[in-house]
Amino acid sequence: MNTPVANNDYKQLYEISQKENRDLNFKLQQLQHELQQLKKMIFGSRQEKFIPSENQAAQLALDITVPAIATQAVTNTRKIEYIRTNTVEIPAVHPGRSKLPEHLRREDIILEPDHLPAGSKRIGQVETEQLECIPAELYVKRYIRPKYLLPSTDTTESNIVIADLPGQPIDKCIAGPGLLSQLVIDKYVDHLPLHRQMQRFERAGVKLPYSTISDWVAGTSRLITPLYEILVKQTLASGYLQADETPCPVLDKDKNGKTHRGFYWIYQDCINKLVVFDYQEGRNKEGPSGMLEHFKGILQTDGYGVYDDIAEKNGIMLIHCMAHARRYFIEALDSDKTRAEYALDQIQQLYIIEKNCTQQELSAEGRAQIRQEQSLPILKLLGEWMRHEYELVLPKSPISKALAYSLKRWDKLSTYVTDGRLHIDNNAVENSIRPTAIGRKNYLFAGSHEAAKRSAMLYSLLGTCKLHHINPATWLADVLSRISAYPKKNIIQLLPHNWILQQK
Repeated sequence: MNTPVANNDYKQLYEISQKENRDLNFKLQQLQHELQQLKKMIFGSRQEKFIPSENQAAQLALDITVPAIATQAVTNTRKIEYIRTNTVEIPAVHPGRSKLPEHLRREDIILEPDHLPAGSKRIGQVETEQLECIPAELYVKRYIRPKYLLPSTDTTESNIVIADLPGQPIDKCIAGPGLLSQLVIDKYVDHLPLHRQMQRFERAGVKLPYSTISDWVAGTSRLITPLYEILVKQTLASGYLQADETPCPVLDKDKNGKTHRGFYWIYQDCINKLVVFDYQEGRNKEGPSGMLEHFKGILQTDGYGVYDDIAEKNGIMLIHCMAHARRYFIEALDSDKTRAEYALDQIQQLYIIEKNCTQQELSAEGRAQIRQEQSLPILKLLGEWMRHEYELVLPKSPISKALAYSLKRWDKLSTYVTDGRLHIDNNAVENSIRPTAIGRKNYLFAGSHEAAKRSAMLYSLLGTCKLHHINPATWLADVLSRISAYPKKNIIQLLPHNWILQQK
């Protein structure tokens, strides 16, 4: 026979069940959100483009009581529009196919008509250009040095004259600077692993062992080590750096064929367009602490906590990346569209202001003035709105995480408006990281920690070439042909941004 349950017990059981239901519903929402994010990572687009809703007023219909100051602040937010110039243009007649570049070698083939009658007079010609390609050619450069005996009866070696060989990149190496340069560019710019380059050489009838090609790349890296060291000093001497890190799988002889998870730490001088990769075996603060030990200035990062300790210890001014804050609201769109869309719309206004400044080619002073007039009010009102909404959302929900991330860093996210040289986000350094991500997919891992360090050097110098729009193959081939005999005191002239000035 069932024992009667007191009324208070029924009430208690009901409250417990209600709480469990709420907890389960919240857990279900969390799992659904995680599943959506996982599907997006695997199958979805990596784009984070945001198109605001047409009815902007609906974004504020949150069914909540908003304090007067917050309501007034949000509704008074001024919308910044793109600058567009409408001009009436008369459609031009299409001139046809674009002319091929003049610097390309021309091979002329003259085609005469068949059975041309005698006495015909040439009155002009029709030219048709076709772009053609010859596969990369391996050839042998042979240095022939005649030996001369001086006019003397003495036939000892001292009386024999022979010309000196020109300086070679790697002593006793059969690879010339052009081939060494191509090996490096194919791997670190075009992401072609060495074993695939070997296959291409075999198709050309030249069989080269993998160890030989690998030694050539290592030798090239040793040659440019002095350039890398100078590049590091110049980059860290900047007053404004962006920093980020990315994983680098490395074969570890102590792990029985398994890879070690190393990291490239990247430091970019966005003012002088210099970038430095530094390989470290871990993601702890020892690596960046050593690199930034003497750095004084502004450091922009994605919010990784390691940089906070370094900045506090070394007196560095730390600012953060708006794109990372924006990303959290993108992820919260599915769970709280109204709040997420409002935040994204306001952040989008900030980016429109930056785009307008870039289109107008404003100076740093001009950009700072525009930011103070237009961006700063948006940031202040958005910060107030975030603080108010954070008290109303469910803890641990995607929108709560988005608001918490931004609020914790809001001062550092807003500092960029004080200086026109600063960027709103860390995208510049992230763009420099992208080649390593493509490389990981193609050659999977570095063969050793030393190989990863060499890769960091090459990524640094070739990345700096890219920032200055320099053909990396041309730069590297020229540098390798001269660096072994180049005066050490002038070697700074071979850095990409200095080298290009000598070519003009």
